[in-house]
Parts: sequence; structure tokens; C-alpha cells
Amino acid sequence: MSATSENKILSKECVINAPLSLTWYAWTKSDRVSQWFAGEANVDPMVGGAYELYFEPGNTTGMNTKGCKIEKIVPNQELNFTWKGPDQFKNFMNQGDLTLVKVKFEKIGENTTKVEVNHVGWKNDKNWDEAIKWHEMAWSGVLNSLKSALEKGEGNLCCQPE
Repeated sequence: MSATSENKILSKECVINAPLSLTWYAWTKSDRVSQWFAGEANVDPMVGGAYELYFEPGNTTGMNTKGCKIEKIVPNQELNFTWKGPDQFKNFMNQGDLTLVKVKFEKIGENTTKVEVNHVGWKNDKNWDEAIKWHEMAWSGVLNSLKSALEKGEGNLCCQPE
């Protein structure tokens, strides 16, 4: 069994030219999430509610976060949810204690919002190091897609099958 590393935090942030309320809805309404993050989403915005993303719509056995839950929600400020890694990491990442994604929202202008993603709960192991590297790339892509979707109406769904 691997110990969780308290000092391993994957952090990404971006500034989006969109109002805080629209940015918040992009993360908390299923039909909005499916425009920029995953092709199908089941988001129930309340503590204990689902935060399930289906990167291959209709596929409930792979490439999804089925069973993930919202751990904390403070409207227009913070959204925390459990996370499952993609299929290549499922044998160690999607077992037992899941990692946690913490998203913070900050209004920095009338029509400008800063979004910060902190992904925590990584374990000390070389398999986990590979998963962190993959997620670093993925979270950059996710935030770029969010920014593009809100600013231009052109989201690029994450983690699509080849």
C-alpha cells in the first residue's frame, strides 16, 4: 500500500473572459459540462451529488468518472469532487480512496473569472508519477477547452478516443 503524498498537488489555473456565473454554470450544469469537458455528464450540484463524466458517451464501463461525488460546493466559489483516472491508470487510481479535484472560482473583473484547479490525493509510487504527468497535460487541455468554450463557443472535449 502506498502512502498519500501531502506535498504532491497538481495545480493549474486560467483567466477566462466570462462572468463568474457563466463560469460556475460551466462546471455545475450537466449540459454545460458536456460542451467542453466530456461528451456526456451527470452533475448533481450538491454535497454527495454525482460528478460523473463519460468521455465516450454511452460507455459506462470505461473512460468515465462514474461514481464520483461532490465533496464540497460553495456557489460561485468552490467545487470539490472525487476523481477517477483514465483506463490506463484504473488498476491503481480507481481503487479505494480516490483523488480529489478542488476547483476555485474568483471574480477578477465584471466579465473576468480566474479558475484554479488543484488535484490532490496522489500516492508515492512510480505508477502514480506517470498518472500525475498525464493529468498535468489533461488539466491544461481541460482549462483551455473551458476558456475556448466560454470565450468563443468552441470547446474541445477532453480525452476523446483515437
